[in-house]
Amino acid sequence: MRHGVVLFTSDRGIRPAEAAAAAESAGFASFYVPEHTHIPVRRDAAHPGTGDETLPDDRYLRTLDPWVSLATAAQATSTIRLSTAVCLPVESDPITLAKTIATLDHLSGGRVTIGAGFGWNTDELADHHVPADRRRTVLREYLEAMRALWTQEEASYSGEFVTFGASWAYPKPTQERIPVVIGAGGGPKTFEWIARSADGWMTTPGEGDITGKCDRLREAWSAAGRSGEPQIHVLAMAKPTPELLGGWEQAGVTDAIWGLPDRSTEEVVAFLGRHAERLGLGS
Repeated sequence: MRHGVVLFTSDRGIRPAEAAAAAESAGFASFYVPEHTHIPVRRDAAHPGTGDETLPDDRYLRTLDPWVSLATAAQATSTIRLSTAVCLPVESDPITLAKTIATLDHLSGGRVTIGAGFGWNTDELADHHVPADRRRTVLREYLEAMRALWTQEEASYSGEFVTFGASWAYPKPTQERIPVVIGAGGGPKTFEWIARSADGWMTTPGEGDITGKCDRLREAWSAAGRSGEPQIHVLAMAKPTPELLGGWEQAGVTDAIWGLPDRSTEEVVAFLGRHAERLGLGS
């Protein structure tokens, strides 16, 4: 099981490049950042953590662009994977986003993993003209269209929300397939969607019954005729005890994600060192 860190980026505290470099030096395998293009002041959508329109903290208002953040991290590192937890592809133009991600994968030497969400903030989606009740379909079409641009010499796509004729698009990603893991609550609908259209699952904060849900994801994976195993990325919300980590490994978790504070460089570097020692990284 790999260990990674997520920095809830903001316009204060440690910068993404510094955090990624320190994480790589400490022995972590991946570095994640989130995405919100904006937060409408008036909202009807309930935050999954608070249960109403209030937000847990003001970093939702202050998040940095994920792809610019990861590009700076790519320049400061050489091995750590560059990931999102999570990005919102449907809030960008799919052709432009495909170019951005392919460029990042090309320049980083094939280190990109996409953690994507359907989008809990339906008011935010509405400003991007994404119908809340169709957001899963929109994301599926975006991913299919981007994969066409990444893999086909003359790419084209025809769907309800994305359509373009035969086109050239370079660079192609360095990876044969950029992994896509979906961050969403672990229910049957999500697992069936992942089995059809993605490469794995990322848990939501506080997700329960990880072992049972991992089993149900693999059942959906097999029912869809997929070979191999899905990636499973768990957002860690508890102390890393041997029992916790052993249970995750036995359940088939591939990646544990630990949160970083958006504090000064010195504080974050010290935290990474302590946490890497607790996890036995580099030993």
